[in-house]
Amino acid sequence: MTKDSIIVLSGGMDSTTLLHQYSQRIAIAVTFDYGANHNKREIHCAAINCEQLGIRHIIIPLDFMGQYFNSSLLSGADAIPEGHYTDDNMRSTVVPFRNGIMLAIACGLAESNGLKYVMIANHSGDHAIYPDCRPQFIEAMSQAMQNGTYDGITIFAPYTGISKTDIARQGKAIGMDYSLTYSCYKGGQRHCGKCGTCVERKEALRDAGIDDPTEYED
Repeated sequence: MTKDSIIVLSGGMDSTTLLHQYSQRIAIAVTFDYGANHNKREIHCAAINCEQLGIRHIIIPLDFMGQYFNSSLLSGADAIPEGHYTDDNMRSTVVPFRNGIMLAIACGLAESNGLKYVMIANHSGDHAIYPDCRPQFIEAMSQAMQNGTYDGITIFAPYTGISKTDIARQGKAIGMDYSLTYSCYKGGQRHCGKCGTCVERKEALRDAGIDDPTEYED
């Protein structure tokens, strides 16, 4: 199969599942270090998975986001709210236009390397509070990328309409090792088990029938 894609890879459950599921198509994985509490641990997981698959891994620092953007993800572990993604207080974890910035950079990398697609692992559970994960945004951004490149780069986002549990089920089917992924927004050695992404991780693994390998604080 032709290597025609670059993937935006965080090192979390969703993008790592996408990495493994479409590894034969992926030439480059790009991970962004934008100053979030959990970036360091996610990047470590992303690097391990890319090494396993023999996929080139690029890490790009986006220090300006950590310096100038307003989000609890960029303000230390104590600023992270606890609860479910559907709770109103989770809006503080939004990093303004994060996916737009990352997709734009990945688009430039794609065209620079003769690739046609940018993969991203947004899913339906993100839609409630993250505007740049919603179908309308992904479609508009893909159209902008196509219009703004000679090669007509487009976004491939196969998880947009499905849940994190559905992603975990697909991961289970291909033998994913979710111990080599990291999710917690607080960024500790162990997952806190209480922030929105930890709660969603627990639910997805449980509902997909996967024994949870995650080490939690609680």
